[in-house]
Amino acid sequence: MIMSTPIMKIHSENEKAAATQLVLGIVCMVMIANLQYGWNLFVNPINQAHHWGRAAIQVAFSLFVLAETWLVPVESWFVDRFGPRIVVMLGGVFVALAWALDSVASSLPVLYCAAVLSGIGAGAVYGTCVGNALKWFVGRRGLAAGLTAAGFGAGAAATVVPIREVILTHGYQSAFLWFGLGQGVVILIVSLFLQAPKVHAAAIVSGPNVQTTRSFRPLDTLKTPLFWVLYLMFVMVASGGLIVTAQLASMAADFGVAESKLSILGITGTVLTLALVVDNVLNGLARPFFGWVSDRIGREPTMFIAFMLCAVSIGSLALYGHNPLWFLISGGLIYFTWGEIYSLFPATCTDSYGSQYAATNAGMLYTAKGTAALLVPLANVVSAGGNWNVVLMIGAAANVVAALMAVLVLRPIRTAHKARHG
Repeated sequence: MIMSTPIMKIHSENEKAAATQLVLGIVCMVMIANLQYGWNLFVNPINQAHHWGRAAIQVAFSLFVLAETWLVPVESWFVDRFGPRIVVMLGGVFVALAWALDSVASSLPVLYCAAVLSGIGAGAVYGTCVGNALKWFVGRRGLAAGLTAAGFGAGAAATVVPIREVILTHGYQSAFLWFGLGQGVVILIVSLFLQAPKVHAAAIVSGPNVQTTRSFRPLDTLKTPLFWVLYLMFVMVASGGLIVTAQLASMAADFGVAESKLSILGITGTVLTLALVVDNVLNGLARPFFGWVSDRIGREPTMFIAFMLCAVSIGSLALYGHNPLWFLISGGLIYFTWGEIYSLFPATCTDSYGSQYAATNAGMLYTAKGTAALLVPLANVVSAGGNWNVVLMIGAAANVVAALMAVLVLRPIRTAHKARHG
């Protein structure tokens, strides 16, 4: 429905094919969402069963994100040359295998091994689907990438409650096994229908976003200062969001609000349960929303607005997180104002470096998420004793700096990049 409107300027091949590929990509992204956004449900049950300590268990989350991000350039290289089908198919196999291994993990090394396998599978799916969307859609890359990334951001919303119930009634091991196998099978089936556009899109010469006409090879992309400015900004914003994502259940427990009862729009539940649903929905909505806004007013102004709002949201969680309602509101706003990086940065990257190698170039930039993930275990150390204020305030400050960089540094460099390379 969305794809047939003038809002989406679709690459020259027919609209039906483009819309189909976008929907298939979103389905695959939904199937890997739990690997990241459902993880916090397993941390405390694993710790209660094995007493490894939350900091040690969260190393698995960091390993997952590192494998999911730092291997994406390699996986995307295969996508740019051989198409999306085989890469996503292998991703589905790794997804199923990883959570099946998690279900029987009786030591930290096994848990860490499963996390790496999970990251490889998620990265293969994520990098392929976002890269494919960037290639199919020209003038509205922000919205296309945002809709695809929304599947990853919001996909867990429908299953966090069932997963939590399975954990409570059958144990976390059963939840890992059942959901892991189910998600992997769906990815395998959908992968059979994925395909890349037959020709590469030309740059849009007018509009609020600067686009170069040249398609940069990955090694040439790495040689430009623009890429590293984008990388630094990505790390700064992603770090705060990842810490909240990985530690939401722990924060709720330490703030003393996890099991507090709330009623929102006639729905009653614990703060943690409501937060897991609301936060994932808002995280998903943020990606197409801010992507669409950036298509209309430009990438850099949108970044400034979103990053400043994220700074305020993180600060409010530090100041008012002990109040159940404010914990829910602040958490939701954080998810809404950091998830958009997964539409804004890939779109900016492809605007700047062309569509021919879009999957690989965007994949290299996506490794910034892995760099940011290294701070997740450190946050556990800094917040020892349940004091999250320092961690959260540092995250808020990083967002303010990134917001200012968007308009004072990124925009001039992108303009100069366009003038130099055409």
